[in-house]
Amino acid sequence: MNGAAWFRVSASVVLLVALYYIVPVEAGDSGWRLVVRSLAALVFVAGAIALVVWQIRRRLRSDQLPLEGLAVALVAGAIAFALADYVVAISLPTQFQGLSTRTDGLYFALSTLFTVGFGDIHASGQGARILVIFQMVFNIVVLATGASLLINQATARVRASRKQK
Repeated sequence: MNGAAWFRVSASVVLLVALYYIVPVEAGDSGWRLVVRSLAALVFVAGAIALVVWQIRRRLRSDQLPLEGLAVALVAGAIAFALADYVVAISLPTQFQGLSTRTDGLYFALSTLFTVGFGDIHASGQGARILVIFQMVFNIVVLATGASLLINQATARVRASRKQK
């Protein structure tokens, strides 16, 4: 990626993280507000999953597409699960232990993505465990595939540009 592409990816990641922190989610909602908030979080996660899968499928059809869309989609997938984890934690406080802030949610989502977690924040309720199982499968199947594809195509492009010189 050239300098402009790196800037677009970096700006997109900063924007996604900023949106994660400012999206209106409040503890203590119940009834219809809780249902609407939970459905909105599900739609956000489903949209992020669809975006990542779409970007991967595009890359599999053509290796000449810009890579920044896939990079941003991978970040969006991780942030979507951070938001879902946070929504569950504040809506149903017994579902997660140690997850009470948005930073906790982002930390948990990323530690689940890159490791199996550290144990300081963990799912304690059945609903949260189901969410985390889905999150781990998504991380392994979708995000790992996308990251591998991104790295392989970037490497191939670097090699091709070196051969042309």
